[in-house]
Amino acid sequence: MRSTPAAVTLAALLIALAGCSATDPAAGPTSAATASAPATPSTAGTPTAPATTGTPPGAGTTPAPQTVRVMLEKTGGLAGVQDRITVEPDGRWTVVDRSGASRTGQLSAADLDRLRQLAADPRLAAEATATPAVSNCADSFTYQLTVAGRTTRYVDCPTDPNRPEVTAALVDLLTRATR
Repeated sequence: MRSTPAAVTLAALLIALAGCSATDPAAGPTSAATASAPATPSTAGTPTAPATTGTPPGAGTTPAPQTVRVMLEKTGGLAGVQDRITVEPDGRWTVVDRSGASRTGQLSAADLDRLRQLAADPRLAAEATATPAVSNCADSFTYQLTVAGRTTRYVDCPTDPNRPEVTAALVDLLTRATR
């Protein structure tokens, strides 16, 4: 027995609709025109998602900011520290010290959420374009932070003016969470 493309299309459509009923709220409304209309060859056999009713998931809420890779380099101090912290978008982190020794971990959900908020803060972009002041301290730690291709830098000196607020908050978060 030979099948025509229209018959195959109609059979695929009927198979897809076989589990639906008029009382199934997840199936959504159907009409005779929709059920009997032949599919185009490009959609034949392609599964379709059932129609939904009500408010879509996440509607009316602000989506969580997405994070890109965040990198922090801490250098200086009396001992000549050189630590590199890298945090992946999913919260996995790696710390590598100047000797090449490394350790890894995972940010907590709360720390990852805070990281995402700070990384999306528009003040961070402004801090990246600002010229840092010359530091009054010797042997202090210098922090260089890179987020989404933007780099900020400051010397951790309590007497220096204009400490970059969002950058410092990210540095504090990363150094605490990756110990």
